Amino acid sequence: MAKIDRVQEVSTELLVPYANNAKKHSKEQVDKIAESIRSFGFLSPCLIDNDYNIIAGHGRVMAALQMGLPTVPCVFIDGLSEAERRAYILADNRLTELGDWDFDKVQFELEELNDMNFDVELTGFEVAGGDEWFENRRRYDNDLDGESEEYKDFVAKFEPKKTTDDCYTPDGIYDVIASWVEKEYGVNREDFVRPFYPNGDYQKEEYPDGCVVVDNPPFSIMAETVRWYTDHNVKFFLFCPSLTGLSPIQAERATMICTNADITYENGATVATSFTTNLENGVVVRTAPDLHEIIEEKNKEIRQEMRVELPKYTYPASVVTMAIMGMWADLGINFKVLKGQCVRVAELDAQKEQGKAIYGGGLLLSEKARIEAEKARIEAEKARIEAEKRKPRIEWTLSDRELAIIEQMG
Repeated sequence: MAKIDRVQEVSTELLVPYANNAKKHSKEQVDKIAESIRSFGFLSPCLIDNDYNIIAGHGRVMAALQMGLPTVPCVFIDGLSEAERRAYILADNRLTELGDWDFDKVQFELEELNDMNFDVELTGFEVAGGDEWFENRRRYDNDLDGESEEYKDFVAKFEPKKTTDDCYTPDGIYDVIASWVEKEYGVNREDFVRPFYPNGDYQKEEYPDGCVVVDNPPFSIMAETVRWYTDHNVKFFLFCPSLTGLSPIQAERATMICTNADITYENGATVATSFTTNLENGVVVRTAPDLHEIIEEKNKEIRQEMRVELPKYTYPASVVTMAIMGMWADLGINFKVLKGQCVRVAELDAQKEQGKAIYGGGLLLSEKARIEAEKARIEAEKARIEAEKRKPRIEWTLSDRELAIIEQMG
C-alpha cells in the first residue's frame, strides 16, 4: 500500500506534469486558482512521487508557475505502482465530482460572505443569483429524473470529443504551422500527411516517398512515435508538450523546436506546445520566436471567436474597495480613511446602467482622502516592483563531471 514519505517545499522547476493528464485546466481556472493562492495561501500541497512526477495538483502548479513562485509545498508518495499512479490521477479528479451540492446552503453561505464584505469570487462562485453555473446546476440537477430535452442538451456539451489523446488541432492553428514548416524547410505542403486522427493507426498508414508527417500525435506516446518514424526513415514535424520535449529519445533522434506557445485544442484544453522534428541535422534544440508569435496570434484570434472576453474592472481614484486595500495591505502600505471623509457605496451610477455592482461595496472618498489614496497607489506600485526584485532565485551550478563533458566537446 502506498504511503506518505515526506512533506517539503519543492522547486517548481523540478516538477514534472503527467503528459496524459485528462483533467483540463483553462486559463480562467488557473487565474482563479492563482487568485485563491494569493488570498488564502498555498494550503493544499501537491502530491508527487520520488521522481518529482505530479500525481495531484497540476492546476495548482500551473498557477504557481504563472505567479512566479519558486517553490510549492509537496507531499511525496511512495509505493504506488505505475498502474496505481495513473489510476489515482483519474480518481483524484473524478471522485470529487460525484458529490451533490446543497444549493440552499451554498446560497446562504454566499449571502453571508457577501454581507461580511468578502470577495465572493474567491470561492469560485459569484454572488447568489448571478452565477450562471450555479443556476444551471440547480435547474438541471432538479430535472435528473425527467431527463428533459433541455437537460440532455446541457449534458451533451460535456460529452468527450472523439479526438486522439483529446488534443486534435484546430484547422486555423494547423494552417499557420504548416505554412511555417513549408517555408522554413523548403518542403511542399502537398507532401504533408496527417496520420493521427480519431481511431487511426499511424503505423499502418501509407507513407509515400518524400512525404512529411506534420501532425500532433497522442502526447502519451511521443517517444514511441519518434522512435518508429526514425527507424522507418519517415520525415516528421510533430507537436509535443513543451515541458517533456527533451525526453531521451527525442533529444537523441530529433531536434526540439521550442516555442512554448499556448494552443487551445478542439476539446478546449490549452497546452504549452513545442515541436520535435528530424528535418534538421546536428541540432538538439533551438527556439523559434517567429513560430511562437504566429501561433499565439492565431490562438488568440480563435479564443476570441469562441467566447466573449470579460472586461477587467478599474475604479476611479476617488473609489477604494476591500480588494484594492487588501492588495495594499499585502504590500505593507499603511492607509486609513477617517469618518467624514467617505461615503459607502454599493455601486456607481455608471454600473447601475449595466446592472453591475462593487463586490463587497466600496468607499467614495473626499478630495483629501483621494489624495492619500493616490499616494498609497504610488507606494504600492513601487513596493510591488521591489517585491519582484526580492523574489528568491535558485541558480543551479555544474558539477565537475559536467564541466569535464563540456571540456571534452571542445
